[in-house]
Amino acid sequence: MTAVFRAIVDPTRREILEHLRAGELSAGDIAGRFDISAPSISRHLSVLLGAGLVEQRRDGNRLLYRLRPETLVHALSGFLGRVCPTQVLRRRARKTRRQTP
Repeated sequence: MTAVFRAIVDPTRREILEHLRAGELSAGDIAGRFDISAPSISRHLSVLLGAGLVEQRRDGNRLLYRLRPETLVHALSGFLGRVCPTQVLRRRARKTRRQTP
């Protein structure tokens, strides 16, 4: 969980995650959306990979990145569960009521 919060504290990494929300992008496509160097983008992607927020796959000589939203959801819900557990319990109760026929 700590790695996730360290990763999302940086505005560039949050913006990368927003771009990936629309779908898989190559490292070059991501770098082209920023006014910073490709090595800097590579470092940001490495942090996101380390936190489990993105997945990487190779397609020929390109590296493609994809968002892993479940990692962020688990980290945030775990944090909220420890900080304000009553909110989590209320959310679960609402979900259970919606699923009951």
